[in-house]
Amino acid sequence: MEALGSLGINGALLIAFLVNFAILFVILSLFAYKPIVKMLNDRQTKIKESMELAEKIRQDSARSEEEIKSHLETARKEGQNVVAQASQIGERLKEEARQSARQEAESLITKARAEIQREREKSVEDLRAEFADIAILAAEKVINETLDKKKHQKIINDVLKESAALKKK
Repeated sequence: MEALGSLGINGALLIAFLVNFAILFVILSLFAYKPIVKMLNDRQTKIKESMELAEKIRQDSARSEEEIKSHLETARKEGQNVVAQASQIGERLKEEARQSARQEAESLITKARAEIQREREKSVEDLRAEFADIAILAAEKVINETLDKKKHQKIINDVLKESAALKKK
C-alpha cells in the first residue's frame, strides 16, 4: 500500500470508495436498472408496434387508393358505354323517323297520283260528253235537222273507245 501512498492515494479511503461503489451498484442494479431497462424495452416495443401499425395503415391506404382508381375507371367506362348506347339509340330513332317520313311521303304521293288520275279520267269523260254535244250540234247545223241524240252519243262513244284502244296498243 505504500506504493499507493507514494502516488498520493489513500488505501483505506480507496477501499471505502470501492465498497460504497459496490453497494451503490448493487442497489441501483436491484432497484433502478431493471425498471429502467423494462421501461426502455416497453418503449421499444410500443415504437415497433406503432411503426408496424403505420406501415399497415400505409398499405391499406395504398390498396384503398387503387380500389378507388379501379372503381373510377369502371365508372368512366360505364359512362362511356351509356353515352355510346344513347348515341346509337338516337341514331336509330332518327333513322326510324326518316323511314316514317319517307313512307308518309310515299303514301301522300300515291294518294295524290290516284286523285290526279281520277280528276284526269273525270276531265276526259267531261270532255267526251262536251265533244259529243258539240259534234251533234255541228252535225245538226250541217244537216239542218235534228238527229237522234242517243244514237249519235252511242256512235261517238264507240269511236272514242276504239281510238283509245288503238292508242293503248
